[in-house]
Amino acid sequence: MLELKNISFKRDNKTILNNINLTLEDNKFYCITGPNGSGKSTLAKIIMGLVTPDSGSIIYNNQDITNLSVNERAKLGFGFAFQTPVTFKGLTVYDLLKIATGREINKKEACNILSKVGLCAKEYVDRELNNSLSGGELKRIEIASVIAKHPNLSLFDEPEAGIDLWSFKYLMEIFKEMNGTKLGTTIVISHQERILSIADAIILLESGMIKEIGNKDTMMNTILTNDCPKGGSNE
Repeated sequence: MLELKNISFKRDNKTILNNINLTLEDNKFYCITGPNGSGKSTLAKIIMGLVTPDSGSIIYNNQDITNLSVNERAKLGFGFAFQTPVTFKGLTVYDLLKIATGREINKKEACNILSKVGLCAKEYVDRELNNSLSGGELKRIEIASVIAKHPNLSLFDEPEAGIDLWSFKYLMEIFKEMNGTKLGTTIVISHQERILSIADAIILLESGMIKEIGNKDTMMNTILTNDCPKGGSNE
């Protein structure tokens, strides 16, 4: 179980998150949504340890992890897919998947992982993670690296951003499988209605605060009537 207690964060004297209290249960699929600038990406970074809150605490399975680093949280079984995937000069897709799994896998295993995100493994397993890959390809490879870890907690920050419809099809299949198996907690930051529609619960952020939490049927109606703006942001 992940608990956020009284989490607040300011940047340049502007309040980004204001007294966030949130409990996320094991083996549930959550979507966090809201207008641009509502604090979604900052909340994701705080959960993963990329940003430290100004106040409040983060409790994971009764352990205070507020000041743990990204690497320390990864050892606890956290996996994170960035809104904009990073590139690594000299690192191949195969290298990345070995790092993600934490063991020496063979290329057949790596290819099986890549096939889950709809990539032709033979064409990608030895490719370098650089700008020769498209945004959609990098996104799918990063998602493959997250699911390869079999994390206890997976967080995806706007995974639909910058990918084509073909990539999105595979993304939805992955999320449906993750939700169906109920292995670990999944958190997705998203505006995309199709992703929101498969969540166990939707968390609506507005102006750095939690406005409402509920099941997908109730929350989809709330979101549509509120006419929340769609699109990406880097708040």
